[in-house]
Amino acid sequence: MGAAYFYHLTDSPLETTLPMLIGKAREAGWRVLVRTNNDGLTKRLDEVLWQGPDDGFNPHGVAGGPHDADQPVLLGNASAEGFHCVMSVVGADVTAEEINATERTCILFDGWDQEALQYARGQWKALTDAGCKAQYWAQEDGRWTKKAEKT
Repeated sequence: MGAAYFYHLTDSPLETTLPMLIGKAREAGWRVLVRTNNDGLTKRLDEVLWQGPDDGFNPHGVAGGPHDADQPVLLGNASAEGFHCVMSVVGADVTAEEINATERTCILFDGWDQEALQYARGQWKALTDAGCKAQYWAQEDGRWTKKAEKT
């Protein structure tokens, strides 16, 4: 049974945090779905991951291609089936069933965007009410701190 990890982004933007989390998931041997809810965001994240940091690279593809099943990291609004980890960005939906079927679900949201913050709070309530384990992480002085946990 998996768990949902909520990441409240305040110090680092999505373009910095997402590659770091993907790297950690890949180190664990996990296949990752980065679920986005619009094509413009998918394209932007695709470019960010292709540029990558100097000390690493995140091989990936965009959903809808001929080799989706072979991608270690797939970007887009695809099914979570076959993935160990789902990373939901900018309000992309995840279900309790998906959380329970994967090792981990990461929900990343902009802490300075009130609409995103309210949406994440609604997700937390809906998912924990459905029995999902969850952790809430926030940035403090450049470090991640666990602020809440529901088991």
